Amino acid sequence: MSHSPRLASLDALRGFDMFWIIGAEEVFHTLAKATGSPFWQTLSDQFHHPYWNGFTAYDLIFPLFIFISGISATYSLGAALDKGTPKSDLVRKVLRRGLILFILGMVYNNGLQIRPLADFRIMSVLGRIGIAYSLSCLLLLYAGPRARYGWFAGLLLGYWAILAFTSAPGFPPGDLTEAGNFASWFDRTVLPGKLSRGIHDTVGLFNNIPAVASGLAGILTGEYLRSSRHTPARKSANMAAAGLISLLLAQAWNIVFPINKNLWSSSFVLNTAGWSLLLMALFHFVIDVKGHRGWTFFFQVIGLNSILIYMSPRFIDWSHTNQALFHWLGDILGDPYQAVALAATAVLVKWSALCFLYQKKVFLRI
Repeated sequence: MSHSPRLASLDALRGFDMFWIIGAEEVFHTLAKATGSPFWQTLSDQFHHPYWNGFTAYDLIFPLFIFISGISATYSLGAALDKGTPKSDLVRKVLRRGLILFILGMVYNNGLQIRPLADFRIMSVLGRIGIAYSLSCLLLLYAGPRARYGWFAGLLLGYWAILAFTSAPGFPPGDLTEAGNFASWFDRTVLPGKLSRGIHDTVGLFNNIPAVASGLAGILTGEYLRSSRHTPARKSANMAAAGLISLLLAQAWNIVFPINKNLWSSSFVLNTAGWSLLLMALFHFVIDVKGHRGWTFFFQVIGLNSILIYMSPRFIDWSHTNQALFHWLGDILGDPYQAVALAATAVLVKWSALCFLYQKKVFLRI
């Protein structure tokens, strides 16, 4: 690995990703209801998850964050290795971070109150990020460059083979329904506590296998960005080309292994990796190659405290704060645009809090 400075585009892309988590999607939902416009309804529909098979823009947010985490890992771990830090020290750091994310995920799901195990949900969004981050980082530290490509392909092909030739008891091999697929049955059998859908968990245990590949996609991209191969502009172009190829492969695999976020199917990994590469190529070209950075401040404020803002609803009543500050605006506008205004100000309130922390240089580091 060669030394490269921190990418401004990476913090901006992370902030762009988290922008939709802090409530921006609600603006589209309220606009669709207020106007009845097919245009706004179409955008609103893109910010709902399909129940099972299918893909919307909202499905990209989670795997994009894992992809970004992989790129970040190549910079942080790569810089540490360049300084001579022992791999054993880095392993402890990686596993500690993964464990903290897993614990925070359980806090997010269950709060801090004690509850019976039957009512306790173990798996979570942050838990998946922690697992995918930790295992993909171990491959970064201990597998060679070519081997990492082999791991990426092997994880996707192996996961597909398991689901294609097995199933839950009583279902035909290769059953990919919510009740009949092997991954959901494995989680029902092995995981203590409750699953988010009873018979299936939307971020279960078994389908962390392909989620590691999502992290590896980011690591492979980060290694390329840190390398001395090609000019920055050429790197942007090559990432875009790789993204298009990944999207085409995803659509081909979708024929036999549907794009499915709940299963984190192999075609879903390729599809989201493709879109992630295209977004990274765009942000990298505009920000790092062309130097247009002024507009990125809005997103950097969010991206540099991403875990904090994600966890905050468990401890802060943002809706109460928003109503206290801006109910007058909603009253002035009245129905049907009152909800639109309050959806927009809710984002403003959260961003303002993050901006205050940014100015005070207060960041949640894990």
